[in-house]
Amino acid sequence: MEIQSIKNRFGIIGNSPTLNHAISIAERVAATNLTVLITGESGVGKEVFSHIIHQIGARKHNPFIAVNCGAIPEGTIDSELFGHEKGSFTGAQEARKGYFETVNGGTIFLDEIGELPIGTQARLLRVLESGEYIRVGSSKVIKTDVRLVAATNVNLQEAVRAGKFREDLYYRLSTVPIYIPPLRERGDDIYMLFRKFSTDFSEKNKIPSVKLTDDAKELILKYPWPGNVRQLKNVAEQVSILAMDKDVTAKELTQIVPDITDNRLPALAEARYQTGGSSFTEREILYKLIFDVKNDLNDLKQFVYDITKHQANGGVFDASQIRNLQPETKHSNEPYVISAPNSNQAIVLDKKNFDDSETVEESLSIADKERELIIKALKKYRNRRKDAANDLGISERTLYRKIKEYGIDL
Repeated sequence: MEIQSIKNRFGIIGNSPTLNHAISIAERVAATNLTVLITGESGVGKEVFSHIIHQIGARKHNPFIAVNCGAIPEGTIDSELFGHEKGSFTGAQEARKGYFETVNGGTIFLDEIGELPIGTQARLLRVLESGEYIRVGSSKVIKTDVRLVAATNVNLQEAVRAGKFREDLYYRLSTVPIYIPPLRERGDDIYMLFRKFSTDFSEKNKIPSVKLTDDAKELILKYPWPGNVRQLKNVAEQVSILAMDKDVTAKELTQIVPDITDNRLPALAEARYQTGGSSFTEREILYKLIFDVKNDLNDLKQFVYDITKHQANGGVFDASQIRNLQPETKHSNEPYVISAPNSNQAIVLDKKNFDDSETVEESLSIADKERELIIKALKKYRNRRKDAANDLGISERTLYRKIKEYGIDL
């Protein structure tokens, strides 16, 4: 069956390459009995893919059931899936068949499978490996022939590492994985879906259909749609009801759906740094400044080393290269404060710790560097905290807190 035929049959709208790839996998695996794991965010249409796999496969004339594992209490989910015997627990007044028994020969779709309790996961693994299970409160083994399609919106590999999901069950489930892309990755599919939902709603309720202007269309294409197709359908229906004109502008769209302007796009750290925006975090500022200083520090170390070595051998160098160096300190343990030619930067060299055979190791403590940068900024602006905070790229309130935290005397 062609991909477009599947789309028409199951009401799938869109031409995204990743969406088409997911449909092609579903089509190919449908003819087999392999277990399928469908992954994707909430609202992308994972259940639709389970119907594709069942209805174009060999089991299409047999039962199909969709089970939301997250909606069944932990204490009763074993009974729901595998059934129970009379008197097996309080309230079990009669024997009951589970889904694996009633859907024998068909397909079970387990949505939110990451929510299954560990004990239930062990039972499910046995069914997948041997086709056998035991009712709650029974010792009789029951055989079943069920095709399992599972879905999740969580990262099961991370759940395995956290000890919340069995690794052996994960590998058994993901025999054939199908990834359904979120709406924000489907480009122009967003507008196609909006038109479909708004037109269907208008026809159903016998009201004029709406159409988005170019600026409004641009808004919905930029919005990340955290609720995916489900959220887009709700927005299309809201706009269809509340729009004053059939041609909806960006201004009217934002009045109806204020959140539509929140595009939540990631900003580049470098761009924020250059503009000095307050959104730039303290950690990012420190990393940037530390790396900038470190790039110059190696050159300065070599420069200082050459000067001091030259001086120790009786050489002569330009005295203008040394600032705040008194003659009487040349043979003491007082530090040299030396600046490179044509540079506004200075480096403090502790003579007693200087060795020709070693390179001076600077502290890489973030806290030390932060304190040092704050002190430099305060000195540069003569303790004017507002100017120092602006230069550091942090708020004045944050600077005041850091001054108290590090015990910096003003």
